[in-house]
Amino acid sequence: MDGDSDLSPKAPLLGASLNGSGGKRGRLSRRYSVNSLRSEFISRLPDKLRSHLQDVESPYEIDLSKSSGFSREEKDYYERQLATLKSFEDVDSLVSSDCIDEEDMEEGAQQERAMKISNYANIVLLLLKIYATVRSGSIAIAASTLDSLLDLMAGGILWFTHLYMKQVNIYKYPIGKLRVQPVGIIVFAAVMATLGFQVLLQAVEQLIQDKPSESLSSEQFVWLCAIMTFATVVKLALWLYCKNSRNDIVRAYAKDHYFDVVTNVVGLVAAILGDKIFWWIDPVGAIALAIYTILNWSGTVWENAVSLVGKSAPPEVLQMLTYLVIRHPEVKRVDTVRAYTFGVLYFVEVDIELPEELPLKEAHAIGETLQIKIEKLPEVERAFVHLDFECEHKPEHSILSRLPNTQP
Repeated sequence: MDGDSDLSPKAPLLGASLNGSGGKRGRLSRRYSVNSLRSEFISRLPDKLRSHLQDVESPYEIDLSKSSGFSREEKDYYERQLATLKSFEDVDSLVSSDCIDEEDMEEGAQQERAMKISNYANIVLLLLKIYATVRSGSIAIAASTLDSLLDLMAGGILWFTHLYMKQVNIYKYPIGKLRVQPVGIIVFAAVMATLGFQVLLQAVEQLIQDKPSESLSSEQFVWLCAIMTFATVVKLALWLYCKNSRNDIVRAYAKDHYFDVVTNVVGLVAAILGDKIFWWIDPVGAIALAIYTILNWSGTVWENAVSLVGKSAPPEVLQMLTYLVIRHPEVKRVDTVRAYTFGVLYFVEVDIELPEELPLKEAHAIGETLQIKIEKLPEVERAFVHLDFECEHKPEHSILSRLPNTQP
């Protein structure tokens, strides 16, 4: 890109508001609203990219895939920056609103409805698959039936988790029970991975014994196809219904529904081919399903386990938080903005510098209103705001690298 490096379109959005070489302890100016940031960023865009903007005030719908002369990395960069600007607008809109979002209440009711429908469907499909397994004798169908049984058990775990989170005793659980959700999903995923291992052992045993199943009669074949097709259609519909939810428990249901679509199709195909062509296709299909189950749900265990150990929020979230903090009244400098997972949502720590002569009453009001603003963000569970009169001291907290010694 041509031009002075300070005016490069690849400069950080908040970089221009920093005085000094660092950034962590530089002075952050409140004059940088989202409008000024957007105008400055767009003014520094290359002409060949700016020509694709239809509305300078709302540039977020630009399709960079149609822009030529840019590498994939450059397009990704511009898309991330525009998404960051959009998040700044969302922050301004959210913190200025004091009303209860009726859409969130409606979505909460929809999430409960999705979980109930999923549980009822799992009961019906389990009964149908038990019948199909008994009539066909297929190990691949048996694997799919066992999966449905664990679906029902896992659905009970998730439903119990959902209800348990809603019953909060602030004396026993001062910060609520939101961490029950990833724990419940971990238990759910571990059960599913265990299922895969059991099916894998059973299928390998059948291959080693070289013992084919009995052939299906015409009636059994029709019932098998009808039941498995019906189960697949139901699960596909449930997946489409649940997959766009913002609730992690409902998304766990959606993932399970999608997995069931895969297992139903593979199980049916393996059972038919094993009956009509080579018998060993049936246990091989079951082995493929078992491996897929283990890998798929082991990844879910890891993802939710990481969310419980305090992983840092991505740069986009930290930028959004920094923008909110520097726009808050009376903030002279921002020392630290830190966000980390403690379950599904983030805990946020903010250290800000206020004027030294500010009365305690006013300083408390500034810190409290900033905390309330941050906790309005849907990604945040709890915010901690530390007030100071300078930013040159050592960090207030040390980081433990081992557990303290305890008495035996």
